[in-house]
Amino acid sequence: MRTRTVLLALLTTSALVASTGCNVETPSEKAGGDTGAAKCGAGKDFLIGMSQANNAEPYRQVMNNDVETAAKAVTGFKVVVADAAQDNSKQVADVENFLTQKIDLLVISPNEAKPLTAVVKKAYDQGVPVIVLDRKVEGEAYTAFVGGDNVAIGKAAGEYYATTLLPGGGKVIEIAGLPGSTPAAERAQGFRDGIASNPKIQIVASQPGDWLREKGQSVADALLKAHPDVAAIYAHNDPMAEGAYLAAKAAGVETKIKFTGIDALPVPSGGIKAVEQGRLAATFQYATGGREAVDLAKKILVDCAKDVPRTTTLDTLRITKENAVEAYARLGGA
Repeated sequence: MRTRTVLLALLTTSALVASTGCNVETPSEKAGGDTGAAKCGAGKDFLIGMSQANNAEPYRQVMNNDVETAAKAVTGFKVVVADAAQDNSKQVADVENFLTQKIDLLVISPNEAKPLTAVVKKAYDQGVPVIVLDRKVEGEAYTAFVGGDNVAIGKAAGEYYATTLLPGGGKVIEIAGLPGSTPAAERAQGFRDGIASNPKIQIVASQPGDWLREKGQSVADALLKAHPDVAAIYAHNDPMAEGAYLAAKAAGVETKIKFTGIDALPVPSGGIKAVEQGRLAATFQYATGGREAVDLAKKILVDCAKDVPRTTTLDTLRITKENAVEAYARLGGA
């Protein structure tokens, strides 16, 4: 009787260990599930779903090009891009559609963090490796994140204002990105950290321009009328900074105000050329991460890597008139 009791106890303990083991999966192990390690390997075909927040933004067009160009260099990779057009519900539907297509990996640049968290988790929980690009989601249910440090970039911009652009102080208008997106919140926070060393700099207004040039122009037009003595406009990206410049030019005050942006795309219509041509005083590089995302996808799908970097933080660079030409060439501008 005692022997039977001991055997039953051992069997019960084994069952508990087995059931508990299913719940201690690490992110990299989960990413190597049915659509990861089970199907990975050289000489196979892989379908990658690229869920983009808004193709209308020049930054995202370049990001898509970087992803597609890098993927063409990997045998077996096929990328399908879906444009959410800055609509959270459409982006959720795009990801759901990708899952019905049995994609092997998801790359997503979320329009906003909170509304996209659940569907990203759904993909991840189904064993689909998920690379979150540029903008974050809430929680930890993804394989890897690739993007710049937006707090650090915002702080670098603020320090530039505090020490170089407005060392004697002045009033500043902030044109922010899309509310609810992590870069907008982080670039705002970083900028305030950066200007803290110069108490003579005052942010007199802050309104969202939703990352769009036209919205940035209309917001700047209204704010310049309310604050005609402003010294500079800090925009969370280059298109909004360019829009603000156009608003100031229409009011005949573009030479009295300094403009800065973020992105520094090495394309003819990008921020580096705007600095070189004198419309912007400075821009700060925010790399797309498209090539790095594809490199991670290759490690997961082709190389069958179980452990990939959880976070890949991309470098930034301050670009002013002095280094614009050199930076444009170094960053791949044609």
